[in-house]
Amino acid sequence: MEGPSKAPPPLPTGHSWSSDRRRTAIARLRLSIPARQALGDRQLGEGRTVLDYGCGRGDDVAALERLGCAVTGWDPYYLNDTPTRPAEVVMLTYVLNVVEDPGERRETLRRAWDLAQDLLVVSARLTWERRKVKGEEFGDGILTSRRTFQYLFGAGELRAYVAEVTGARAVSAAPGVVYAFKDNAARMQYLAQRIVPDADWLASADTASALASVVDYVERRGRQPRIDEVPRPTAELLAQFTPGELQRLTRDSADATKVSEGAKRSTLNTLLYLAVELFNGRGPFSSLPHSVQLNVRAFFASYKEACRRADRLLLKLRDDAYVRGAMNGSATGKLTPTALYVHRRAVDRIPVVLRLYEHCASIAAGRPASWTVLKLKHKGRAVSWLDYPEFDTDPHPRIHSSYTVDMRTLESSRIFYEESENRPLLHRKHEFLAPDDPAGPRYRRLTESEVNAGLYEHPHLIGTERGWEAELVRCGRELRGHRLVRRRSVNS
Repeated sequence: MEGPSKAPPPLPTGHSWSSDRRRTAIARLRLSIPARQALGDRQLGEGRTVLDYGCGRGDDVAALERLGCAVTGWDPYYLNDTPTRPAEVVMLTYVLNVVEDPGERRETLRRAWDLAQDLLVVSARLTWERRKVKGEEFGDGILTSRRTFQYLFGAGELRAYVAEVTGARAVSAAPGVVYAFKDNAARMQYLAQRIVPDADWLASADTASALASVVDYVERRGRQPRIDEVPRPTAELLAQFTPGELQRLTRDSADATKVSEGAKRSTLNTLLYLAVELFNGRGPFSSLPHSVQLNVRAFFASYKEACRRADRLLLKLRDDAYVRGAMNGSATGKLTPTALYVHRRAVDRIPVVLRLYEHCASIAAGRPASWTVLKLKHKGRAVSWLDYPEFDTDPHPRIHSSYTVDMRTLESSRIFYEESENRPLLHRKHEFLAPDDPAGPRYRRLTESEVNAGLYEHPHLIGTERGWEAELVRCGRELRGHRLVRRRSVNS
């Protein structure tokens, strides 16, 4: 029987008490998650100045130095003699969690923002980590047995908090990692990169390969590139041609069907970008990233018309019947009575309104770095990123983790299954893929053989490891890679 609950200790006022924050500075053998995210998003790079504000033991500083970044670190305990000069990028890595006074927490974020010239990268531990934090309620957080303090943010709460304190339109780069840009154009360029990464140009060694590279671009993007979009080595090889000659050569060489498909893809991507941008606050045409401006000019009568179509797309996202119709009509993904499941490789093939659905969730609360299958819920509106690390090697991959964002409340949750003794697993893997995925036929053959063997006669039993193994035994079958064979006798 539980005893009477204890009232949480009062939060100390003023500066008469503080937690032992230095104990929260852990030693790292590799870059922190926020630093890896910023590197992957090309927000850190050689020659760009970086300040790790509250750097702890300085492991990120040392790692970024080895990568060629002009980085300095400051920490009130470990590196308090380093001057805190402004830098292009300021990293505030898991600092806000350990500040027990709400006013000081806010002021710390404000100081970091003032030091950032271009970008502030804020990261914090999130509420789903509560089970890892041992301690009792204290103020608005948790006081641990090691006399450290932890305030755990909701993923959407962190983005809103950063936006409110800085006055910037913050973007969730990943769960627990938020970007706040000083320049709105840089923020818009980052959003454009998330939707349509920069084109990968084919290598050009001579005039013929340079022409082939431009043809490839035209087929994938559906329009001619501007000279400032062409890599310099390629542009130099093509300098002998006038713009008209180059356009005629590529038009004659390009596959008309591919160009048409590329134009449709670019049109939808532009609408997706403009719809997402309204979610964050849409600016004038001149503020758009250069590539988006060129798409608008190529595929729409005007910027006004493009925005009007994007607005209609956003309205459709709120229409349950339309969203359900888009799921029914999707040529890619596995549809259940409550949701559409799509493999990561096929997400760009689902209807654009469903891609918008996913992007809105990712900007509000972050998209995890590791995931395999996207789940778009129809009833209740939620987006989940499910991680099956062995999807391509295991005929029935087990789930490792799930990250879910409720689109009504923007609250997020994360579940880890690695310690579960009876994990959920997948069947019919081909249904999650695009119809032309190279792995599809192999997975389909496995499914057909499993159906013929009677393994799917009791679908309510096969969704977990134990149930699936029991059905394999019942049917006298076992798996060897992606082949179903008769189970060998124990006595043989």
